[in-house]
Formats: sequence, C-alpha cells, structure tokens
Amino acid sequence: MEINLISDTVTKPSHDMLQYMFNAKVGDDVFKQDPTVNEFEAIVADLFGKEAALFFPTGTMTNQTAIKLHTNPGDQIICDKWSHIHLYEAGGASANSGVNFNLLDGNRGMITAEQVRAGINDPEFYHAPLSKLVSVENTTNKGGGACYDMEELKKIKQVCIENNLKYHLDGARLWNALVAKKEHPKQYGELFDTISVCFSKGLGAPIGSVLVGDAETIKRAIRIRKIFGGNMRQSGYLAAAGIFALKNNISRLAEDHRRAKELGTILQQLPWIEKVEPVETNILIFNLKPHLDEKATIEKLKQKGIHISSMGQGKLRIVTHLDYKEVMHDYVKEALVKFQ
Repeated sequence: MEINLISDTVTKPSHDMLQYMFNAKVGDDVFKQDPTVNEFEAIVADLFGKEAALFFPTGTMTNQTAIKLHTNPGDQIICDKWSHIHLYEAGGASANSGVNFNLLDGNRGMITAEQVRAGINDPEFYHAPLSKLVSVENTTNKGGGACYDMEELKKIKQVCIENNLKYHLDGARLWNALVAKKEHPKQYGELFDTISVCFSKGLGAPIGSVLVGDAETIKRAIRIRKIFGGNMRQSGYLAAAGIFALKNNISRLAEDHRRAKELGTILQQLPWIEKVEPVETNILIFNLKPHLDEKATIEKLKQKGIHISSMGQGKLRIVTHLDYKEVMHDYVKEALVKFQ
C-alpha cells in the first residue's frame, strides 16, 4: 500500500469529477466565450459576495497578479515571514512587480493588527519604500494549517483603511478554514480587496485557482493574467472540476481534519517525537528528537509505503486529503505506533 501524505496537491480527480468535466460545454475563454468558465467565475464571485472573479491555472499566478494589481515597483508588502508569497513563489514579487517585503514575526504564520500598524512606513519618509499592501494567508502552510481569528482579521482591515493600504488574502486552503471555524465565504469577501482560492488542494480538482474582487480590479487582472501567460482556451473542462468540487467536496474536509488530529494525538505520545504543532485543519507538523535524522526517518517511513515531507530544521509534515481513505488511516496509525 502506497500512501502519499506529502501534500493535498497529490489528489487525482474522482470518476464522478472526470465525468462532470467530460460533459462540460466549452468555448474560447480568451474571448470570454467559454460558458463553463463564465459560470464558474460567477459562482465563486457570488459565494464571496464579490462583483467578479477570474480563473487562473495556478495559485502562485493568482497571488502574483494580486500583488501587481495593488502595488507599483518600489512599494512594500507587509506579511508574515512564513508567507507563501515570500518563501514559495520563486521571488515572483520582486521579479514581476519590483516590490519588497516587510516580514513580520507572527505566530505560526499569523500576524496581528498591532504588528501591521507598527510595520507601516511613514509615507512622508521618502527614504523608505511605500507600504501599499497587507497580505495574509489562511490557513497558514508553514504554520501547520493554522486558522486566523476573524476578529483579528477585522482589526487588520481597520488598520488598512486608516492607512490607505490594500488587503489581500492568500486563501489557498481557505476552504479548510471555513469548515474548521464554521465561517461563511462572505465574511471574507467583506474584508478583503482580493482573495485567491485554490481548487487543486483540499477540493481535489486537477488544476486551478480563482481570484475574486470588484469588477474594475478583475478587469485589470485579465490584462495581468495575459502578461503572465495565464490565458487558457477551452478551459471549461478544468472549470467544471471546480464547480463539481464546490458542490461535493467542501463539507468532507472535516474528515481530513479529523484524521490529521488523530495522527497528531498519536505522535504526541511517541518517544521519538520532540514536539507536535497544534492541529486545526489538515496539516500536521512535528519535530523529531534532536538525535534523529529527518532524511533517514522519511526513508524508513517510505519503506513502509508512507510518504511524508520535510520542512527543514528537523520539522516533518503530514497532509491529509481527499484520497487518504480510512483504511489507509488505520494502517498509518498502526505503523506510527510501531515505528522504531
């Protein structure tokens, strides 16, 4: 039995999702003539209470577009030091938009309104870059699937309003936060200028992210997507997977969360584990005892058919997902208890 817990991006479309994709009506989306893409964008925009949405092939491109929409070269983004837009997007913010970062030392990838306020440069001090954009990530990837408190997000919004800053949400795993915290997408739509949401992680689609915002912003985003090479033609087949995912795969995220929490409980009791980060959603991060080698540990688990990933500095990561079934879960629980 091969069990891939490296990421929730490893899922494959189910038979039903593939059938839904196969039956999609398509056109040329570059001319905005693909009916399924148009439907998908309208559904996602409405879900968040926003005027418009735009379908992208990747979450990185979605985030990079948002950065370019809200900044000019030389401006500064305020975000957590563990943010995906800083660590895992190949320096795109610098290459694509010519901006730099004020990296805040948050808690498990989450920053506070007071940290944001303290991190804003005085716009009259022309030696420093202009603070233009605050970006937060929910759930946090490197923070172990942690979820922001809604009240703190509202406080950050107020700081943005007072200082004329734009507010972006990297919501690659926002669906997980919505289920874990029993929230509604419109709560986020009311706060953020732009939101990026992914469909190829917890929701199990093969590809795709969507950017939502007001109509004028999304109109500008179409040009930036073109510049980045993100225009697609008969992409309704892919948009259909997103529609299917919205209809069928959101509530079941609770199962991923349950399994991750159960694995976390087991790991806390094992002698070879130094620390287990709190588990809120589907990401489980833990530290080995200092004398253990992470590469050797990963290899030993691989020999048992269990694939996990390293985050460096002795941190290992497990991510539960749509294709991680209960029979696999039972096997992993038993294997971890017996692991030497």
